[in-house]
Amino acid sequence: MSAERIPLAYRDKCASILAPLNRCRKKEWYLPWKCEDERHSYEKCQYDEFMKRVRKMEELRKTKEDGRSGLN
Repeated sequence: MSAERIPLAYRDKCASILAPLNRCRKKEWYLPWKCEDERHSYEKCQYDEFMKRVRKMEELRKTKEDGRSGLN
């Protein structure tokens, strides 16, 4: 990832998709209509990871609420 010069903030599970996207962007001079497949793949990966975090947070909140209701 350091060879691809991916910033630390973007080194997550989707970094393997970001590297080819960045290469394509540089090769195509950052034209927005180029590299659409790579961009959509990366955005889908980011969305899926976000939804996993949301589901995990909901589980934690539910567990916390269930623990509180058991005290009464």
